[in-house]
Amino acid sequence: MPVLRVALDLPLHRLFDYVCVHTSPADVGLRVRVPFGRGEKIGVIVEVAESSEWPLEQLKAAGEILRDIAPLPPDFFALCNFASTYYQAPLGEVVMQGLPVGLKRLDPPERRKARARRLSEEVQQPELTAEQSTALMAIDLNAGFSAHLLHGVTGSGKTEVYLRLIARALAAGQQVLLLVPEINLTPQLESRVRARFPEAGVVSLHSELAEAARERNWRAAFAGEASIVLGTRLAIFTPLPRLGLIVIDEEHDSSFKQQDGMRYSARDVGVFRARQLAIPILLGSATPALESWANAQSKRYNLLTLRQRANPEATLPAVHLLDTRKMVLKEGVSEPLIAAIKERLARGEQSLVFLNRRGYAPVLACMACGWVSRCTRCAANMVLHLADRCLRCHHCGCEHRIPQACPTCGNQDIHPFGRGTQRLEAWLQEAFPEARILRVDRDSVKSRKQWEVMLERIHGGEADILVGTQMLAKGHDFPKLTLVGALGADSALFAADWRAPERLFAQLMQVAGRAGRAELKGEVLIQTQYPDHPLYAALVAHDYPGFAASLLKEREQAGFPPYAFQAMLRAEAPDMADSIAFLNAAAALPVVSEHQNVMIYDAIPMKLFRLANLERGQLLAESASRPALQAFLPRWREAIEMIKSPSKLRWHIEVDPLES
Repeated sequence: MPVLRVALDLPLHRLFDYVCVHTSPADVGLRVRVPFGRGEKIGVIVEVAESSEWPLEQLKAAGEILRDIAPLPPDFFALCNFASTYYQAPLGEVVMQGLPVGLKRLDPPERRKARARRLSEEVQQPELTAEQSTALMAIDLNAGFSAHLLHGVTGSGKTEVYLRLIARALAAGQQVLLLVPEINLTPQLESRVRARFPEAGVVSLHSELAEAARERNWRAAFAGEASIVLGTRLAIFTPLPRLGLIVIDEEHDSSFKQQDGMRYSARDVGVFRARQLAIPILLGSATPALESWANAQSKRYNLLTLRQRANPEATLPAVHLLDTRKMVLKEGVSEPLIAAIKERLARGEQSLVFLNRRGYAPVLACMACGWVSRCTRCAANMVLHLADRCLRCHHCGCEHRIPQACPTCGNQDIHPFGRGTQRLEAWLQEAFPEARILRVDRDSVKSRKQWEVMLERIHGGEADILVGTQMLAKGHDFPKLTLVGALGADSALFAADWRAPERLFAQLMQVAGRAGRAELKGEVLIQTQYPDHPLYAALVAHDYPGFAASLLKEREQAGFPPYAFQAMLRAEAPDMADSIAFLNAAAALPVVSEHQNVMIYDAIPMKLFRLANLERGQLLAESASRPALQAFLPRWREAIEMIKSPSKLRWHIEVDPLES
């Protein structure tokens, strides 16, 4: 009797066998209803076998095989197998996460026909610059696998290069997968793509879509009805029958790394998928990830460069450092920045004051007894949000009312310390009462609709001063924006995380790039107490290559990625002692001593050691050889699974971790 080998969405590194009379190998890739425990689940048939390692009489009978969509193709399973093996994730978890929620439901709602939206009018293409033409000539869509890194300064027209390549792929009858790091970048890019290719059929795939819409879009992509798929990281697993090109915009962005479940990098999975299908992949950024830059320097990736802005009237903004050691600040804002904002108001231009800290103030404190508004569930402070009249933890989401007096000593004279975007907005409204001030952060923009309204107001000239976090730092083009002021950047200069300088440089370079993107000249003012720091010198010179070279040299000397390969074992439990004991047991397993080319470091608490009432620890596994680390990890994971641990302890392995 045929046996179905089924992948289920479970945290178990195994497939499940079921007997089924009416089946054939052609059913591989179809969904199936199967009994599991006391209920039922939807799984995907991975294999139709003639036998099982279990006695047939012990196997349950599979239920209905669902044939409403075509079977998932072999290249989809190959991609899932790679991700499962490389990231040490259960195959069933990987396979099932590639499907929209509606296809995993036992009782799916009534579905409308899946179709891709189309527009009726096509927009005119802008004239290419010489650098854009050179970049396009270097990419051959018919030459098999090739990886290209498009390093273009902000405003250099990287998106136009993407669109021209997409046009080539569509002309050849191929599909295109275009990934962006965050949902808030999707509406602007999506409208531009739809306008350029009105007959192609464009669908978007991201987490903010309603369940039914996401399923319709996925079905249109899978059926080949949509030729362009625009999505965030999870879209990298979407099966596409005619995929001919992958484009990853802002490839350096940490949002491409999944931080729960299977902790994968969509960028790296994209490179594997392109190699697997023998198609080109284009990674674009003004500040590439150092791993990508190192690959370009070693010729593994083809480096394409756009040094000038695409608009002939636009130039890169002048970057100036404001030495705040010699200045008196008003709510964290210096006099030169205040004067610059006044100039823009007088000229009818827009200013952006960048502070990557939302809320009113980072902490509420009592000077009498030393009480501070710490989260009771996390090792972090609760942020004061005056607009919502609450204290909120930005890690676990816990909220409390603002106390009228100190909870410890009863002192009514409690004060906010530090400043966030809400406090900055309030002060700017007092300092510039005639100005229209718009705050853009996760508190003011909570949905796609709110984001679209906000963008319309900015483009329509309904805001004079923008107060924003990293939501405004990349991917946006505001022609009237000529001034960017950056506050509070110094805190990342000496952070314990060795990736912090790379992230800070990228963030400041990206936000600086919002200024002067049209014919109006831009200016960037960065407030700092360390004006002689090399990072700021590179920013003033717009010198990413020089800064990247210095960081890569430091990492090579220190033996950090990309010159070493890492995996992090993390454990969390109600008691830190249990987490550390589990990690120590994992480090002492015999398999560790059998792999001399893999180094296991000591178990330590994580930087945010308590999150949502769980105490978290970690230990690092590192090797100078990626194959050596990959050979070690599955054996280590299997041995770790045999460790007896407290019932409430949870653990996972993260390969190529971004958080140290």
